[in-house]
Amino acid sequence: MVSLWQAHLSFVLLGFVLLSALRFTAPWRPWLLPLLAAVSFIPINELPLAAYVRSFTDDLAISTLVLLAWVGLCRLGVVQPLNGRHRLQVLLLFGALSLMLYPATLGLTYFDPYRWGFNPRPMIVLMGVAALVMLALRNTLAVWMLAAGTLAFALRLKASENYWDYVVDPLLAGYCLVAGVWMLAIAAWLRVHQSPRRALPVKQ
Repeated sequence: MVSLWQAHLSFVLLGFVLLSALRFTAPWRPWLLPLLAAVSFIPINELPLAAYVRSFTDDLAISTLVLLAWVGLCRLGVVQPLNGRHRLQVLLLFGALSLMLYPATLGLTYFDPYRWGFNPRPMIVLMGVAALVMLALRNTLAVWMLAAGTLAFALRLKASENYWDYVVDPLLAGYCLVAGVWMLAIAAWLRVHQSPRRALPVKQ
């Protein structure tokens, strides 16, 4: 039952983030959340629509749900968007976690960090240290993502018994990859097309 509610929550948050990216939805954004919540319960062949979306996305990590909720609150004007430095920190942190996990799951290496998630005490300590570092850097989003994932694992809010499934998933990994490449491309473009400063005339 918990996983089913998570499917509905994932459907609502994903749908809201995607639809709110369209400018013409700005006047109706507050109404999108209850509308999407109602749509997620529409039965198709005795299964709610959210269950079908879940078959493509699987159960999202709790950290991903926190990120989606944060983006949604930003679109509603409740919280301020992250600045460039904090956004880069989030991308580096969860990008590094994804880079540690997914090459092994794809069979690219013989190293298997996924098994650490079944006895994750050292991982939780490291995540706690990372959260303290993010707190010192005043990166509220990163702290919430790490803390919520760890707390959800302690409460076993998902069906999985592996800690990794609470803090990172393919959607979050893909976002870190795409957003990271995009930021690098913009930085490279600005560096290449930045006009050189004109030398000031020297007074005689």
